[in-house]
Amino acid sequence: MADLIFPQGYDAKMTQRDTQRAIKLIKDTFQKSLAEKLHLDRVTAPIVVMKDSGLNDDLNGVERKVHFTMAEIEGTAEVVQSLAKWKRMALYRYGYGVGEGIYTDMNALRRDDTVDNTHSVFVDQWDWEKVISEADRTEDYLKETVRSIVGAVSETKKRLNDVYPVLTSEIKDEVFFVTSQELEDMYPALTAKERENAITKKHGVVFIMQIGDALRSGQKHDGRAPDYDDWRLNGDLLVWDEVLGKALEISSMGIRVDAKAMDRQLTLMGADTRRAFPYHRMVLENTLPLTIGGGIGQSRLCMLLLEKAHVGEVQCSVWPKEMVKACQEHGIYLL
Repeated sequence: MADLIFPQGYDAKMTQRDTQRAIKLIKDTFQKSLAEKLHLDRVTAPIVVMKDSGLNDDLNGVERKVHFTMAEIEGTAEVVQSLAKWKRMALYRYGYGVGEGIYTDMNALRRDDTVDNTHSVFVDQWDWEKVISEADRTEDYLKETVRSIVGAVSETKKRLNDVYPVLTSEIKDEVFFVTSQELEDMYPALTAKERENAITKKHGVVFIMQIGDALRSGQKHDGRAPDYDDWRLNGDLLVWDEVLGKALEISSMGIRVDAKAMDRQLTLMGADTRRAFPYHRMVLENTLPLTIGGGIGQSRLCMLLLEKAHVGEVQCSVWPKEMVKACQEHGIYLL
């Protein structure tokens, strides 16, 4: 509760009914634009995977996964935390080639996430993945892909504002790129989150690259699992949120690990036991295709484009009773 933000004089601008209609418009518009720009097919995806598959996302490595046993299936199943590794395996199984990709509606549970204005235990994303060539494993290709995603966001916001003139904010289609080390050098006295706020307030739309390795200060900008993104070719997409007065992360993405990057990162993280999992063996043996991919928060994007103060205004989830009450007292009504 201490971290909740209650914008002074907050006006939700739209009724809950109109909000629901606008959410559909956002999702219909954005995913169509994203698929066209990145050449993606929509596919179905799991909400549970087997624990011993190695497919579940470990996030920062400390989050507890929701897990259970079943009556007729041996072993333990886990509710996904994201589909970062599953998507790459799917591209291999479905026979996708270079330049082709997939996206899906990913629903996950993250039981250890702190709930506040932008975080929920329920996570919904457009998870996407695309096959690339060895020649595409470059910073330039990563930046080109980021620009395409931001273009889809900007187009969606313009469409939304046309239909609902009460909405007035804009999303620029220009992106400022910076590495996590360059950002630390710019603001050495600030914390990582404070640096994100400072640079995003200045530029509006920012992509912070190279997240996972330790910086020269000895600290990491943020944690990353060692087995999906290549830490030298990844990043977070941030947009300045005028309502909350802070940077809002709407996507984490990157060029995925090849055998060399996975070998290095597993060792650095002390996660060598994962080498025995089928997915990890397939990467290390160069069986899986080279890919780029990421997740784009559906509720995060909706709250940003609809100029909302809380993710619960666009998403049905569970919240502390005191949070629901405090939000109502400040004109914020959770679904």
